[in-house]
Amino acid sequence: MRFALLISLILACHSVAAQSVKVLVQSSPLAGAQYYEVGALWQEMKVGDGVTLAREPDNPHDANAVRVEWRGRKLGYLPRTENRAVAAEMDRGGRVEGRIAALVTHRKPWQRVRIEVFVVL
Repeated sequence: MRFALLISLILACHSVAAQSVKVLVQSSPLAGAQYYEVGALWQEMKVGDGVTLAREPDNPHDANAVRVEWRGRKLGYLPRTENRAVAAEMDRGGRVEGRIAALVTHRKPWQRVRIEVFVVL
């Protein structure tokens, strides 16, 4: 009985340890959406969809640039005023994930898509 309880506790601890923890570190509008493919993809995108975040350290406009892609297509960037910490985490080799947090019909294109960024621990 005690052995079975011990095994159950070990297995429970292992499954908890195996799960990753995601910490929300940023929630921002998508910068540059008006210049990329948001308009063409708007009807297909859904809240909760994952996005790929890619560093562009050689970007001539912003050394901390983080490109946002959905299904391999460029949507825009994390805002320049808010991308420094995410860029630094990515440069350190940290694991970050993004998702579409909101899709809003708005006259300003840069207010239509909100992106959330998580650091995975």
